[in-house]
Amino acid sequence: MAKILIVDDSDTHLYTLSKIVEEQGHEVITASSGEEGVEAATANKPDLILMDVVMPGLNGFQATRKISKNKDTADIPIIFVTTKNQETDRIWGLRQGASAYLTKPVDKKQLLNAVNEALGG
Repeated sequence: MAKILIVDDSDTHLYTLSKIVEEQGHEVITASSGEEGVEAATANKPDLILMDVVMPGLNGFQATRKISKNKDTADIPIIFVTTKNQETDRIWGLRQGASAYLTKPVDKKQLLNAVNEALGG
């Protein structure tokens, strides 16, 4: 199964998202900030990243740009999972290089569909 990096500053969201993807047999790595997310992506080369947007320091949009512009991590698909639910946020997120944009509270089926699609399944 896939190695999935979840980047979120909320322990509750980290737990919830981890539980959903672990139930599908995926390995989970977590990071609680944008900076940690960029470091974990570079160090672990996950198959997929689930990225929050609103985080202190480096936000999800900025972290996604860094990951997308780094030749070692540019091919990792990123799915935003965020409370930012405006259409402009969604468009901006997709322009940063994300393959999907989901809003919290995340629907389990919608999340798994996006994960499977991003992983090529």
